[in-house]
Amino acid sequence: MPELPDVEIFKRYIDATSLHKKIDEVEVRAKDILEGVSSRTLKKALQGHSFERTARHGKQLFVAIKDGDWLTMHFGMTGDLKYFKNMDDDTPHDRMLISFSNGYHLAYDNQRKLGAIGLVKDVNTFIQDHDLGPDALEDTLDFEAFQEAVAGGRATIKSALMNQQRIAGIGNVYSDEILFQAGIRPDITTDDLDRDHLRHIYRSMKHVLRTAIERQADPDQMPKSWIIPHRRGDRVCPKCGGDIKDIKVSGRTACYCPEDQKK
Repeated sequence: MPELPDVEIFKRYIDATSLHKKIDEVEVRAKDILEGVSSRTLKKALQGHSFERTARHGKQLFVAIKDGDWLTMHFGMTGDLKYFKNMDDDTPHDRMLISFSNGYHLAYDNQRKLGAIGLVKDVNTFIQDHDLGPDALEDTLDFEAFQEAVAGGRATIKSALMNQQRIAGIGNVYSDEILFQAGIRPDITTDDLDRDHLRHIYRSMKHVLRTAIERQADPDQMPKSWIIPHRRGDRVCPKCGGDIKDIKVSGRTACYCPEDQKK
């Protein structure tokens, strides 16, 4: 599933390809991906206008329509974006196609159709209405705010990191990496972690997410000292050489190293 680093790359992709270009046509090819808006209303809001700027909060992408509302995009399990000119290069699971006056197109691709596209007047209102916590890379999310968001109760630390109402942006893959780098088991409960453990996790979270963005959210470009390049490959821990194991945590499969993540 696209997580914060992936969506930040999508944001930068739109910034680099699709801003300040007149939109000639919008084709909604799967109406079930629309959230709170009709195909007709979406087309009316976009056609003849242009994208002005972008914003991101957690896994949610916002694109400002000049003199209008914000286009919202969530990418679900399999979402992606592609900007291209020749229709032969269209994506195989194109659910919405935006055509610009310069002859190029922007496709919202989503194989499993678990994403969502909508329109909102205000980004902050959307965040409040969806009860989203602070973005994991927000400057305002300092250690004290992080500790307040995740600590306490019997939730596992992995599920606390993935809870979008606590902190927005972290999913299954990056929660595993954050905890691997911090040396913390994914199934330990938050009330069993002291302040020092939480500080390790907080620092790991910021480092992992920023590094992933620098590496274009591409698993093949991630540091070899991370668990991400090994979770689907050799399954060998890059720290100790032991086996990477899977464990069920709150209904999700977590990858971890039993030797290096003992706490």
